[in-house]
Amino acid sequence: MENFLNLKGNINHSVCRWCYEDLTLDVLCAEAKKLGIKSIDLLGPDDFETVHKHKLDCGMVYGLPDTYGIEKCFNRVAHHDDLFEIYRDLIPVVAAAGFKNIICFSGNREGLSDPKGLQNCYLGLQRIMPLAEKYDVNIVIELLNSLVDHPDYQCDHTEWAVELCRQLDNEHFKILYDVYHMQIMEGNIISNIQKYFSYIGHYHTGGVPGRNEIDSSQELNYEAIMKAIVKTGYSGYVAQEFIPLKDPVTSLREAIILCDV
Repeated sequence: MENFLNLKGNINHSVCRWCYEDLTLDVLCAEAKKLGIKSIDLLGPDDFETVHKHKLDCGMVYGLPDTYGIEKCFNRVAHHDDLFEIYRDLIPVVAAAGFKNIICFSGNREGLSDPKGLQNCYLGLQRIMPLAEKYDVNIVIELLNSLVDHPDYQCDHTEWAVELCRQLDNEHFKILYDVYHMQIMEGNIISNIQKYFSYIGHYHTGGVPGRNEIDSSQELNYEAIMKAIVKTGYSGYVAQEFIPLKDPVTSLREAIILCDV
């Protein structure tokens, strides 16, 4: 049986693979379908066959090799040639699989000023955007906190990412707005969603502090946040990205019910 929760359909639910490493991807897909979840986030091409088997989407593809990622990415010109080749090869594969979003990162500052880092990201990303347009996929930069989880990460404030979107001026470039990370960095979650929703292409959740369950044990009001997201007209995915302290499937079920507004 699928979607036994009889969800309202205002939120398109996804879940991040890495939070459920004790479950095989097959099991996670099967449990997700029972909860009415339509997508598994942060998968690579090797996982596509499995999600296709379960008739699920991958709302956010992660296709970077170990040499690149959160700490080392587009804010250094020296990385641009390698990153162009990586995304050049990845974009057609993602498009052929029927998926729409591919994640990217700024990289760490390592002494680089925010304006210079933004300029470098623009230079590197503008090279791959014609490919994104050609294959009708989106390149999505993730906002992460640099205070707790990812020290020195450059794309750590909404306005920085929004300015990068403005400079690229391409409908295929969006922001992954991670509520957990932005609560740590700047708060003002609902106001920023209302102000910048047109630049946001994906959402992640997580309880603050700790990135655990999004229930009453933490400080965010996720029901209100989901209502604010729905009010903007957003039709993409909201992916649960918390590390469960309780039974993982039970915690995921409770999160989907809470976010089903």
